Amino acid sequence: HVQLVESGGGSVQAGGSLRLSCAASGYTYNRNCMAWFRQAPGKEREGVAAIVTGAHNKYYAGSANGRFTISQDNAKSTIYLQIDSLKPDDTAMYYCAATWLRGGLDAQFYPYWGQGTQVTVSS
Repeated sequence: HVQLVESGGGSVQAGGSLRLSCAASGYTYNRNCMAWFRQAPGKEREGVAAIVTGAHNKYYAGSANGRFTISQDNAKSTIYLQIDSLKPDDTAMYYCAATWLRGGLDAQFYPYWGQGTQVTVSS
């Protein structure tokens, strides 16, 4: 079965950086779509960035503002999310998701989800 395992979250001060990782298994990695979503307390889940695995297509939410970078290591079936210049508003649970569709940043197209990794940014 498909398993997505996130790591790399933590507590950081504003202005810092984090790199989140998501390792996929049981999933046909190449030429599918994986993405990062986040959900802050009391807010809806929102898409942050998506990538077509094994290709160069990347998609970012308008709110990414150049601070989020999605990347991949095809040999490890792993995607990453680099977050720079962290702000307290970035505090959220970050989820990795996967689909065989071109899901973009729409959560309804992603049937597979990881357990999430918490990012907490203090001012």
